[in-house]
Amino acid sequence: MVAVVERTTCVVVGGGPAGMVLGLLLARAGVEVTVLEKHADFLRDFRGDTVHPSTLQLLDELGLGERFAKLPQSRLSTVSLPGPPPLTIADFRGLRIAHPYLAMVPQWDLLDLLADAGRAEPAFHLRMSTEVTSLVREAGRVAGVRYRTADGATGEIRADLTVGCDGRWSVVRREAGLRAREFPVPFDTWWLRLPRYGDERPELMPGMRHGHFAVIIPREEYFQVAYLAAKGLDGQLRAEGVEAFRDRIRTVLPQLADRVDAIASMDDVKHLDVRLNLMTRWHRNGVLCIGDAAHAMSPIGGVGINLAVQDAVATARLLAVPLQRGTSDRKLGRVRRRRLLPTMVVQAIQRFMHRAVVRPAIEGRRNGPPKPLVTVMNAVPWARRIPAYVIGVGLLPEHAPNWAQRNNTESE
Repeated sequence: MVAVVERTTCVVVGGGPAGMVLGLLLARAGVEVTVLEKHADFLRDFRGDTVHPSTLQLLDELGLGERFAKLPQSRLSTVSLPGPPPLTIADFRGLRIAHPYLAMVPQWDLLDLLADAGRAEPAFHLRMSTEVTSLVREAGRVAGVRYRTADGATGEIRADLTVGCDGRWSVVRREAGLRAREFPVPFDTWWLRLPRYGDERPELMPGMRHGHFAVIIPREEYFQVAYLAAKGLDGQLRAEGVEAFRDRIRTVLPQLADRVDAIASMDDVKHLDVRLNLMTRWHRNGVLCIGDAAHAMSPIGGVGINLAVQDAVATARLLAVPLQRGTSDRKLGRVRRRRLLPTMVVQAIQRFMHRAVVRPAIEGRRNGPPKPLVTVMNAVPWARRIPAYVIGVGLLPEHAPNWAQRNNTESE
């Protein structure tokens, strides 16, 4: 059977936040763009659900702010570490920004919103259940992708530019021969959900007790819980069984001890192999990687989505005109140069948090934040704005180009 061969200007691999934002922005510039997503829908749990102030500002600029505000969400204005005594390390309320909070929204709702906005653009094409299997090469450059659909059909999409937004296990990165520098990470994460009752306050505060570390992420109808333990323990935890795991959650989050029976089996606990890496080169002729495909982030701070979206905005702004002119290869290196410093700063902060907070906690050496940090934050309360700004806005916030901006009435 002869594979179908199609043509577009830009093919985006991966329908996560970076891929959907990039596809929408390029389409609003009039660039023909096809986004390929291997799953049939966006309904996958235990993905990052934190939408940061800079992303909220971007949604306003795109004319999507009012629609986003109608989605079910929890809003968090502070980030704290448990005591004794409890310590607020980031306070968004003191920042002079339009949205001084983190919005906790199921990622599938955000992606559906972006997909709907994309479909309103004639140049935007979204293909679900379409998995990229390899890259097409022609005349010494990447010239598109080969794909396979859920029903087994295969084909090729030729494109002037292929952008890998397909996450930490990126097929595009692997097939392009791009390599990442791996940084050591002392822990993995196990995700689960527990019931949330309507009168419980939404707050983001980790638990640190007796060698255990967990973070509660409030959603509208339940708590999403991230349990952190030493890397490589997944097999041991599953061999110990669900009751032993429930005991771990009771120990670290005693306030939720009354509902751990909701973990019916270890099948309800999803393991994430945490990686932290950075590609030394983000592109080759005809291909570019951004987001987690270029720099896998730790879940600490929940900044992975925000950085990926910022990458996408920078990519669209820098490459829309070159793509229209057919000269994008010469401009691909500008994306990495633009986004490298913000990425490196955030990763440096995450590595510090791994050493100073997470590792001592999971090794049982500390049940609270480092004393010097407590001293500084309590002595200088305004210092809480600094991590709030770094987490929520970033060092180089990207804004929608003029040609992509809409007001809210236009987006309805």
